[in-house]
Amino acid sequence: MTPPTPLLVFAGSTRAQSHNRKLAQVAADLGRAAGAQVTLLELADHELPLYNADLEARGTPEAARRLKAIFHAHPAWVICSPEYNGSYTGLLKNTIDWVSSPIKGDPEWSSGTKPFAGKVVGLLSASPGALGGLRSLSHLSPLLLNLQCWLTPKQYALSKAGEAFDDQGRLISGLAQAAVQGVVEQAIHAARKLNAPD
Repeated sequence: MTPPTPLLVFAGSTRAQSHNRKLAQVAADLGRAAGAQVTLLELADHELPLYNADLEARGTPEAARRLKAIFHAHPAWVICSPEYNGSYTGLLKNTIDWVSSPIKGDPEWSSGTKPFAGKVVGLLSASPGALGGLRSLSHLSPLLLNLQCWLTPKQYALSKAGEAFDDQGRLISGLAQAAVQGVVEQAIHAARKLNAPD
């Protein structure tokens, strides 16, 4: 029997009422329904300083080490990216910068791409605007490709996000629900195929 695929889901926001944190919860629920072993990561639980090589030279923060291990342990990811000024958030970039920075002399984390290489990533976004944060995904995609991630062909940007969720945080639109489900299931399926034994 094939063990469940580990799926990491997180949003590039720590705001209490973040639309993308709500979307991440929806994606996590859909991942569990699809049979994945889901970790819903809150970046607020792993606070990092602004990346600075001089600071890093004094010692990689423990939060960065924890995140490296978490990212590496999951072959499938779903990232819910807010859009700030037409791009992804500083929080998300800072997290990726720390997690991708090699730790010199560390036998486990001497390669910066180790937590990223070969991961299958599905991209989602939610925004009050008409484009749903689509521009943030267009900027995030080449960053992840540069880190040797596989991106699912399906992506989804949820527009008018302020009106998209009910009081329990569920998506009101069945079409939106199906679109998110398509991204989640594609990430799980592709990761399972890529990691299947020969």
